[in-house]
Amino acid sequence: MHLMRSLMLVLAAMVGSLAHGQTYPAKTITLLVTYPPGGPADAVARAIATALQRELGQAVIVDNIGGVGGALGAQKVLAAAPDGHTIMFATPIELMQTPMAVAGAKYRPEDFRMIGPIASTYLVMIVRPDLPVASVAEFVALAKKPGAKELTYGSVGRGSAYHLVAERFAQDTGIKMLHVPYKGAQQLVTDLAGGQIDMAFLALGGSVRGLLQQGRFKTIGYTGRSRHPAFPNTPTMDESTAVKDFVFDLWGALMVGKNVPEPVVARLSTALNEALKKPQLRENLEATGVLPADPTGLGRSAGFYASEIARYQSIGRSINLQPE
Repeated sequence: MHLMRSLMLVLAAMVGSLAHGQTYPAKTITLLVTYPPGGPADAVARAIATALQRELGQAVIVDNIGGVGGALGAQKVLAAAPDGHTIMFATPIELMQTPMAVAGAKYRPEDFRMIGPIASTYLVMIVRPDLPVASVAEFVALAKKPGAKELTYGSVGRGSAYHLVAERFAQDTGIKMLHVPYKGAQQLVTDLAGGQIDMAFLALGGSVRGLLQQGRFKTIGYTGRSRHPAFPNTPTMDESTAVKDFVFDLWGALMVGKNVPEPVVARLSTALNEALKKPQLRENLEATGVLPADPTGLGRSAGFYASEIARYQSIGRSINLQPE
């Protein structure tokens, strides 16, 4: 009798799980972006929202919730019903780095599951327009100049990729800089172009690419392994005499809470991968300055996510990053 009841419960669970997959999506899907409108992440998220809407046959709206290094938005995703109708476009910043640095982030990277990567971009080292430097080496020399005012750099929050890369740069070159954190990339970019801060490492996407092309500020280094085709005059960081093996990229992925049912996860994975095969989406992503990802299965996405968690936690430990 007990065995029969157990079998019936298992069967009921399987039927319920299958129903999830067959009925999903049953209503409008919210794609949450953990930064304000107008930044690089927002531009990529809006491109993928339009593509997912076509693949899923259901409206996909973008909801921007900035603050606390992305923690406010991430926590809203986890607090939503785990039915796949609240999903997130996320980067290593809010997934891994903010929990290492912000005591108010009440979640772990493992609380999320990666549906698949969407795009990636390398970072550019940008300085304010009137800073009297034209290269990475000159920036370092200015920072080390006796009696010089301490240079400032911006990031989207303590523990963010932009913060960690700048700190790594300071460590490698032996300079000191003052960290100025922002709630989102848009205000950071505005202040950098206006000369309120001296430098930032930023992802080459969204409004950043356009401002560079307009000459609103100067880019003196690129963290890719080779020069970017759109900015061939900007040397890689490794071409500089100031640093070595300075290669950093920033990826964005479609994420859900770990408790979303497997059939819904599979449906989202199929939709994302079909979208990434379409030339129109790839062109739209490239127009924002990012590199579109190749379609990636759930197993490979899980392995990549686990390796990235380990990599960023190792960097955090190397600079003794503690939650505050």
